[in-house]
Amino acid sequence: MLVFAGLGNPGPAYAQHRHNVGFMAVDVIHHAHGFSPWKARFQGVTAEGRLGTHKVVLLKPMTFMNESGRSVGEALRFFKLGPDALTVFHDELDLDPFRVKVKTGGGAAGQNGIRSISQHVTPDFRRVRIGIGHPGHKDRVTPHVLGNFAKTEERPLVETLADIADLAPILADGDDARFMSDLALRQQP
Repeated sequence: MLVFAGLGNPGPAYAQHRHNVGFMAVDVIHHAHGFSPWKARFQGVTAEGRLGTHKVVLLKPMTFMNESGRSVGEALRFFKLGPDALTVFHDELDLDPFRVKVKTGGGAAGQNGIRSISQHVTPDFRRVRIGIGHPGHKDRVTPHVLGNFAKTEERPLVETLADIADLAPILADGDDARFMSDLALRQQP
């Protein structure tokens, strides 16, 4: 069993924020692969389904971003899973918009949801980092992250999320290099 957790903030006021792109990614995986209806558990909402041969639990923590680790840690303990079964989808300031990189372990790079999960679990989990771009100056980071995607970003956002969902079975197989390669091929102009 695997846990694919998307990070974001709950509620309609935050739904289109750049910070919620992790929620968006698991929502598209949920829809594309026919997962069960969402249900409340682990201080979040979960849905179960399959990606290829793997049973996967999708998780959206409802604890707000800074406390995501409480929800993720609870789910992993319930299923008796280690960090190797966890994949976290989240926004990444240090990547150009809609560039996607996968890595395991490392620091939080200022991402409070990742910091929280590292504190509650361990830093040794896989991250799918979805680029939102840096606004250019540190004083503009908070409004950028907590702002909605621009109209001009809507199409590339939808395309990127659809590609992530389509290639999610490759992630479930643990083939990070193939996932990134196939995604990069799809994103070529």
